[in-house]
Amino acid sequence: MTQTILISEVGPRDGLQSINMVMPTEAKKAWIKAEVEAGVSEIEVGSFVPPKLLPQMADTAEIVAYAKTLPGLDVVALIPNLKGAERAIAAGVDKMSIPFSMSETHSIKNVRKDHAAMVSEIRAIAELVAAQPKASRPHFEVGLSTAFGCTIEGPVAEDQVVRLAEATIEAGAAEVGLSDTTGYANPQQVRRLVRKVKAAIGDALLNTLHLHNTRGLGLANVVAGLEEGISTFDASLCGLGGCPFAPGASGNIVTEDLVFMLEAMGLETGIDVEKLLQVREILRQALPDEPLYGFTPDAGLPLGFERAAA
Repeated sequence: MTQTILISEVGPRDGLQSINMVMPTEAKKAWIKAEVEAGVSEIEVGSFVPPKLLPQMADTAEIVAYAKTLPGLDVVALIPNLKGAERAIAAGVDKMSIPFSMSETHSIKNVRKDHAAMVSEIRAIAELVAAQPKASRPHFEVGLSTAFGCTIEGPVAEDQVVRLAEATIEAGAAEVGLSDTTGYANPQQVRRLVRKVKAAIGDALLNTLHLHNTRGLGLANVVAGLEEGISTFDASLCGLGGCPFAPGASGNIVTEDLVFMLEAMGLETGIDVEKLLQVREILRQALPDEPLYGFTPDAGLPLGFERAAA
């Protein structure tokens, strides 16, 4: 099991795109800054989608520019297509990720492309990335969404996930991640699919899991991923988020709960959970009508809790 774990905060993108209220730009900046000060080193700050589709993300270029001024932060953005990649590169992101749904029905509803068209799009983006100067070339990851099941199609064949992971790497992506977009995964399934994909594309090309806590299995699935060598986990402060294009998909893993669990297990995250808990106040003030989740914030830290030694 890897001793140092990277937690990628996705709340400013995945969390905010799933709620109706548009968070003020200055509040987003305050949120991101406060998380960096708590030790978070990677944040998905927004997505380069058309504002008419997701007005919550209309200020992403400005947010990226601000986040790039924060020392020690890798700035990540989601892209839906080649045009989004061009905008992300122009904005100066360190890393960009495109969702590639393993459910073809979901892919068509989400980005209006079947699997063959998505592989072609990934290839075009990889070529665009490769054409950039090496010093400013963003890391290009593909998130294999609905990898554990789909609210539209139901079960997704694991062999199909493996085949599309291989096609994604062949098309030029730097790595893939597995996403439980709909909150269907269980620990045994996580172990099995991680092993299959790693066996097909190599251990080094699958490092990330994006898990949801829709049915209360989020942290159990994290432990399963840890046991298979996964070293990066997405999470959302206060548990904000889901997928607006996957009906019934809700409940990102709560960043505060994930940090507490990992640190209590003796794994290093580099994040001060006490400082992280204080960041919730920014969301509480900026999103007064939005429910905020988390067991650790409600219960508090146990007496004598100590962070893992760095």
